Amino acid sequence: MHGVGWPLLAWEVCEARPDGIAARLDWSCAELLAVFPFRHRLEMLVTLRPAGLTVETTLVAGSDGAVPVSFGFHPYFGIPGLPRAQWRLTIPAMRRLASDDRGIPSGREDPTEAFDSQLGETDFDDGFVVLEERPVFSVTGAGRRISVEFLAGYRYAQVFAPKDKDYVAIEPMTAATNALASGHGLTLVEPGERFRAAFAVTVHSTTEFSVS
Repeated sequence: MHGVGWPLLAWEVCEARPDGIAARLDWSCAELLAVFPFRHRLEMLVTLRPAGLTVETTLVAGSDGAVPVSFGFHPYFGIPGLPRAQWRLTIPAMRRLASDDRGIPSGREDPTEAFDSQLGETDFDDGFVVLEERPVFSVTGAGRRISVEFLAGYRYAQVFAPKDKDYVAIEPMTAATNALASGHGLTLVEPGERFRAAFAVTVHSTTEFSVS
């Protein structure tokens, strides 16, 4: 549903340490090229920090030709012990991607104000163009705030918060849905060049302590 089947993704671990792991994926075998016919290499570095983690992905284009960039992540978050309606969602002002009944962007972009409120019965399944250099999204409740910061490379976001589910997905995306077909906003990496994208997830305490 969301990309290539896991059995084809033969990641090779390059380095493993207590606070992180580095891996690479060579997109060069016939099975992968039949799905996405652009030779390249992916390098991923995941670093664990005391309050969260950082995920960095680098695409290195092969020598055959330019490689279109269209990947993203689907991190889902929930807050145990607190009803979903009481979670506070904070997202920055962006441009919403208008879409058809299949969820495919139509090409129109509508300015949207920042959202900072309890979810209540609000339902999200929307794609956006981010406007800030390093936008921050968050879900807050039960004494904690989970933040997602787009550090580099992610110029689009998908926010998925169905009102009948106890989770919120804040998804960093390098391209809009269907960009490989429409070409809208699509980045091309020239042969031998690199494209880097990174995001961070951080968990903060919102409980205030007083000392008397």
